[in-house]
Amino acid sequence: MNVRKNKPVIGISIGDINGIGAEVTMKALQDNRLHKLITPVIYGHGKALSFYKKALGLEEFNFMQIRNIEEVHHKKVNVINVVPDCPEILPGVQTVDAGKMAFAALSQATDDLKNGHIDALVTAPLNKNNIHTPENQFIGHTEFLSEAFGVEKSLMFMVSDDMRVGLVTSHIPLREVNGLLTTANIREKIKLMMKSLKDDFGIAKPRIAVLGLNPHAGEDGLLGVEEQEIIEPIVKEFKDKGSLVFGPFPSDGFFGMMHYKKFDAVLAMYHDQGLIPFKTISFETGVNFTAGLPAVRTSPDHGTAYDIAGKNLANEGSMRTAIFQACEILKQKQEGIDSSNI
Repeated sequence: MNVRKNKPVIGISIGDINGIGAEVTMKALQDNRLHKLITPVIYGHGKALSFYKKALGLEEFNFMQIRNIEEVHHKKVNVINVVPDCPEILPGVQTVDAGKMAFAALSQATDDLKNGHIDALVTAPLNKNNIHTPENQFIGHTEFLSEAFGVEKSLMFMVSDDMRVGLVTSHIPLREVNGLLTTANIREKIKLMMKSLKDDFGIAKPRIAVLGLNPHAGEDGLLGVEEQEIIEPIVKEFKDKGSLVFGPFPSDGFFGMMHYKKFDAVLAMYHDQGLIPFKTISFETGVNFTAGLPAVRTSPDHGTAYDIAGKNLANEGSMRTAIFQACEILKQKQEGIDSSNI
């Protein structure tokens, strides 16, 4: 990873141009603090940004188009056209062409990230439905990036100032969750979370809470045995090694009584168990971070929001935080590299 200590180059994949990705990106990059902190490179199309600049009245947003990352200008907002012709822009409408451009943006940005041309990647929201085809089995950013970097295990890690939530299983049907809650999988996710808390967030001795799967965490086997047979032994295994891992906790009472504030992170068993409380508490400032990659990737914690696309109603807070968070993680990683070389 080629991290530039003074001003990192942050790539931003534009996502679905018919959603709010362009809007929140442009609004976030109007923050003067970011201009001093980063060199932004938007992977999308200049015509899309020009369209939203006019439609949303974002006259102060300026950018320059470059042909490739080699032409990056460190005092400008750079834009790389990832397709020859920009698709028709139809705010709020799901189209195949918008999906193709979103995937092209993600693919090119990922290639530049792998090759060290950009220091981190921030991904604007896209729509899986207009990307996923029989030929392109796309199910999400986390899975795509894990495969691109040849990483077998990664962690979908939702982070904010108030809480951090990781998932054992993420984008799979609920009926398949139980089959993936194995000893090996849960152990691996705890290890990934612990390493990320240390390496990416600078927490020397992290405290991790592990949630149960069943209502009331199984209630001693009355409502399910996964806690007794799988989760509790894993928690004990980490405790016996001196790690601060606790649980399993019933998720409703755990979040309802704000026990998450006592821990550095929470490991949820499945998508909605973790993301519903996270987004309820941190929707406008939450960030999706992919832990376990050899590079830094963050994104806002919301979707394409077709219902408000093009109406100048989108809040850029989560996108802005995602960019700042990418910078903070880069800084933490660099400090770790520097200290290890002393």
